[in-house]
Amino acid sequence: MKRMAVVLAAGKGKRMKSKLYKVLHPVCGKPMVGHVLDAVQKVNCERSVVVVGHGAEAVQSFLGDRAEYALQSEQLGTGHAVRQAEPLIGAEQGTTIVICGDTPLVTPETLENLIHQHESEGAAVTILTAVMEDPTGYGRIIRDADGSVIKIVEQKDGTPEELAVQEINTGTYCFDNSLLFSALSKVTNNNAQQEYYLPDCITILREQGKRISAYVTADISESIGVNDRVALSEAEQFMRRRLARHHMLNGVTIIDPDSTYIGADVQIGSDTVLHPGTILKGNTVIGEDCVIGPNTEIEDSRVASGTTIRQSVLSETEVGQEGMIGPFAYLRPGTVLGDQVKVGDFVELKNAKIGNGSKVPHLSYVGDAEVGSGVNIGCGAITANYDGMNKFKTIIEDDVFIGSNSNLIAPVRVGKGAYVVAGSTITNDVDANDLAIARARQENKAGYADKIRAKAKAIKEQK
Repeated sequence: MKRMAVVLAAGKGKRMKSKLYKVLHPVCGKPMVGHVLDAVQKVNCERSVVVVGHGAEAVQSFLGDRAEYALQSEQLGTGHAVRQAEPLIGAEQGTTIVICGDTPLVTPETLENLIHQHESEGAAVTILTAVMEDPTGYGRIIRDADGSVIKIVEQKDGTPEELAVQEINTGTYCFDNSLLFSALSKVTNNNAQQEYYLPDCITILREQGKRISAYVTADISESIGVNDRVALSEAEQFMRRRLARHHMLNGVTIIDPDSTYIGADVQIGSDTVLHPGTILKGNTVIGEDCVIGPNTEIEDSRVASGTTIRQSVLSETEVGQEGMIGPFAYLRPGTVLGDQVKVGDFVELKNAKIGNGSKVPHLSYVGDAEVGSGVNIGCGAITANYDGMNKFKTIIEDDVFIGSNSNLIAPVRVGKGAYVVAGSTITNDVDANDLAIARARQENKAGYADKIRAKAKAIKEQK
């Protein structure tokens, strides 16, 4: 049977008090609507329609061609929102999930179970529900003796007996697609808000003698709909714990999950250890047998197996196997490190390719450079890549030794096996196996230090 999804993402989210549209607020680094679309597509929904309104261009820009779009120019209720998808999928036969774009914690496993129950029971609609210890404020699920749903009762309309029910409506549904749009055509806005409500379809289908089912999620966190910053924080906490558990069960050691941040799309190999204060974001991939942290931030980077990174920041960087980075290194976009590269404390790299076995141990800057294998760059050495208007490349070939406090003024090339003497400022190419010295000749003036001190003392006494 064909599967489809309608994702409701048209609301501005006034309670967020934000210039950013509600469904674009991130949870563990990914906008909420991205989590929702991931979930429905992982259960093989062949067509996914995202209903947009406020911030339509921004939502479409983020999701791109992953979905089809329907515009709800006026927000006239959830039923009205779903009807905007009718021109796209109204004629389809199959099963349709209707889900809000601000429910990032719903899992593909739960949606799969929801669909399975819906189809196996031959229901017209199956509601995703949850059992809450304190259901105050939520619509209650009222069931018949056979377990089918009679109705959903809102807090303000319930009797004491109905309000004692702890099973609540999460706002996620599974519909027979034809029956969904047939029922929506009969929904009216005869209510105080003059809006068209999707749950009214349940009453309509029940009156037609159709079966209304409900599936109870085992994880109460999946019921969280994010309407304000408090709920956003709660969703973030639940997602962080879920992701940490996932990685730990896959063989990753996380010393302190509560102080470790792992983004939703991060991949980590087995036997890697994450120390407290580790932050892994974006499309980061960490290999096996790595040691990361403490207090390390890595974003959109790839780290090969066996690498240790301590107290450092990496962004859009590739690190080879068995590297040693940090503490206090800063690897900026475009950096590519080979295998067994050492990058030490207070080193900054930007758009630099460093070959296998090379070392940049401490207090150096290497930018817009190609560095070969077996190179040693001494303390305080820099590549001067920017002249105030343009950037230029430095090329350092294999087995070069760059002495401490050297300046390489790009564009410049240092040939294979060459030596650059400490304190040199190199403005011309150095041929292979040459020794480059570029510094002023030292001159010692005998006894001159005493004259300087005497002069300073005289000036002080005059004051």
